[in-house]
Amino acid sequence: MTEVIRGLGELSRRYDALLCDVWGVIHNGRESFPQACAALARWRDEVGPVILISNAPRPAEAVGRQLDGLSVPSDSWTAIVTSGDVSRSLLAARAPGPAFRIGPPKDDPLYAGLGLMFADVEKAAFVACSGPNDEDVETPEDYRTVLTAAAGRGLAMICANPDLVVQRGDTLIYCAGALAKLYEALGGEVIWAGKPHAPVYDLAFEAAGQPDRARVLAIGDGLLTDLAGAREQGLDALFVADGVHAAEALTPDGEIDAARLADLLAAAPPVYAVRALTW
Repeated sequence: MTEVIRGLGELSRRYDALLCDVWGVIHNGRESFPQACAALARWRDEVGPVILISNAPRPAEAVGRQLDGLSVPSDSWTAIVTSGDVSRSLLAARAPGPAFRIGPPKDDPLYAGLGLMFADVEKAAFVACSGPNDEDVETPEDYRTVLTAAAGRGLAMICANPDLVVQRGDTLIYCAGALAKLYEALGGEVIWAGKPHAPVYDLAFEAAGQPDRARVLAIGDGLLTDLAGAREQGLDALFVADGVHAAEALTPDGEIDAARLADLLAAAPPVYAVRALTW
């Protein structure tokens, strides 16, 4: 049964290191969450390393710049590892391509220095997907025609962000994972980077100094990414209810609804849950 806690401080004697999700836990794409940042900074100061583990389809350096822009204090984390870091290795192994690229210009750092060429779907050797080209308005269905053509040619897709959706402010926007799920449904092959898959966790443990996994806590708001990844890695997990699943886990007043939380987490309950990350 999942234990509902009030804050991270209750766990400070049980664990030595944190692997913490980013979007939905410490910011929402528009603003940072000061209490969450303060809790991580205190953990890093008093307990041990805090590794931010993100499904962002960009290298860690680019995510660090984004965090700076959202006023996330640099003392709230020890290191950052990303789905983009893993994806760059997968992309570099297929250079020069050409790749059929799906994703917005903000994801240009994913490809910087790899020597990749790009082409339309009829001439591409594989698909590189970091998300919709216009995430504010597009849905996976906008890509059905071109993905059907790519699947018909037998092109593999590198999915640089396994998230299906993320919360930007009060709005949910589609991510590369939603396009990749459609591609699989169309018969296409998807090569996944990021949570819940092992390579990004390997990077995270290396950044944390290879701690005892029994003393590592994974924190996140995504059932299919953060919690599934923690489970596959044998890690205890803390579910943050006020994230992408807030509508399913919280009351209209923004507090945890015990019955709804139990239903949401019934298939694979994490060890702990908290309304929002705080100390």
